[in-house]
Amino acid sequence: MTDVQTSSPEPVDAAENDVLVEESEGSTEGTELAPADLDREGDVAADYIEELLDIADIDGDIDIDTRNGRAYISVNAEEGSNLSLLAKPDTVAALQELTRLAVQNQTGGFSRLILDIAGSRDARQAELGLLVDRAIARLDEGAAEAALPPMSSYERKLVHDIVSERGYVSTSRGEGRDRHTVITAA
Repeated sequence: MTDVQTSSPEPVDAAENDVLVEESEGSTEGTELAPADLDREGDVAADYIEELLDIADIDGDIDIDTRNGRAYISVNAEEGSNLSLLAKPDTVAALQELTRLAVQNQTGGFSRLILDIAGSRDARQAELGLLVDRAIARLDEGAAEAALPPMSSYERKLVHDIVSERGYVSTSRGEGRDRHTVITAA
């Protein structure tokens, strides 16, 4: 059986919000939801994930949090759980999209929820940090800029934060699935 827990909202970080708005310009995806709507989105998503886990006979505890204008759904279990079967990055991305569609079907609105399974988001952030480090090394060797591969808006936002922490500048270029981050010296 899965447990569902909710957390109280955290204040919105203006800098993070600016990146989210910049990345969603020209679409209706950047509109900010009211806290009650985010709570409903989180509840619908948690119900969907809980049903999926029950069907697959996978144990997991579900936490719902809202921050920075998004619902965050985290699924965790004890070490050695079969939840690790779902924690691969591509699997998490696919489940996130399915969950977003389920939320959209229930609420009638676009969802920007973030799904984390067994710490997969922290692992991906560490991978992105290494990717940024390699790009910065290319800059230090004399390259004018270093382009990273295409990634989701959420991952690009994480990259922008990492690049800024390291004292460099990043911009997003391209459209749709080809949208990627380019890093330059400050």
